[in-house]
Amino acid sequence: MDRLVNTVRPYAWGSVTAIPELLGQQPTGSPQAELWMGAHPGAPSRTDRGGGPVPLDELIAADPQGELGAAAVARFGTGLPFLFKVLAAGIPLSIQAHPTLDQARAGFADEQARGIPPDAPERNYRDPNHKPELICALDEFDGLCGFRRPADAAALMTALKVPALTPLIDVLHRKPESEALREVLGDVLSMAPDAAAGLVRETARAVELAAAADPQGPYAPYALISRTFPGDIGLLAGLLLNHVRLQPGEALYLGAGVPHGYLHGTAVELMANSDNVLRAGLTPKHIDVPELLEVVVFTAADPDVLRPVPVPGTPGEELYPVPIDEFRLSRFVLGAEPRLIDGAAPQILLCTAGAAELTGADGEVLTLARGESAFLPATGTDTALAGPGATVFRATVSL
Repeated sequence: MDRLVNTVRPYAWGSVTAIPELLGQQPTGSPQAELWMGAHPGAPSRTDRGGGPVPLDELIAADPQGELGAAAVARFGTGLPFLFKVLAAGIPLSIQAHPTLDQARAGFADEQARGIPPDAPERNYRDPNHKPELICALDEFDGLCGFRRPADAAALMTALKVPALTPLIDVLHRKPESEALREVLGDVLSMAPDAAAGLVRETARAVELAAAADPQGPYAPYALISRTFPGDIGLLAGLLLNHVRLQPGEALYLGAGVPHGYLHGTAVELMANSDNVLRAGLTPKHIDVPELLEVVVFTAADPDVLRPVPVPGTPGEELYPVPIDEFRLSRFVLGAEPRLIDGAAPQILLCTAGAAELTGADGEVLTLARGESAFLPATGTDTALAGPGATVFRATVSL
């Protein structure tokens, strides 16, 4: 068992207080957006086995089978297949989508061949991997997720009574679902700057008035967007998406091509080990419209909110089912009885409430306070988990 020292990413949208509060630290006064736990080369966790701190990716690279287990290496390769995070949104993040595995490999190879530096602002593909993800709320968490049905998006726009939105509304009414959503999103993101500025300004004014008249109504999240990103075309893109509010313990799975944006709140996030993002607004960063339109899946669907289900044969474990094997998220809300965790696969445990005590088969004991995490190599032996009142999230793979 390895206690992890993790990196906090200070992205501008991060909460100033949420991650420090989780870690029991004083806020620095600067945004702290994501706490990364894993072996992504961009910010690998570190651990010390007696010879000084070592990045987790280097530790795994030195002995993949010993750290990940033969079954995981055979299935997923020699790197840790997932990246685990705490995400703390103080203001809205960019609206974004992630590529399929084939798209990521092709895009990464193309940008490498064209000599685009890995850290270049215009880079779309920073690694050759896809990035399906699961977000699970730790407190009330607001986001945008997936496309509204075209008729619903048209109704939302129509009620604003902005004449300049009429051409977009007409497309949403007249054309088939996929074609309508693609055309409207493409038109919005490709507008000439002057036309876009005028339309965003008029829409923002209407959104603010509607939200003021009904602070709990459907326009409230868009008023937040317009105040946080004045003049940003992402306001129009966001009107095409469903608003969802997760309660603590509820989750969303976001597969390749699903447009989404997180607005406010704190959550744990588990994803394939990638940092590939195609953006559609609410950001000063690069927006590659043609590539985004290739990646996005233009299908409308209501957000599928996940709630944990008991795991047969593992008392106390609750699983968030997802259609992918590279990561698996479950939760333990501990009572008086210790629980056993099998050691067939590599895993990271994160304590989000109380204090949890891990006891290995050899009698080694590791205590995790709130906000602390540990890496458990695939030893094949069980680990006991105890700590009445503690909540522990378990990130691993499905074998």
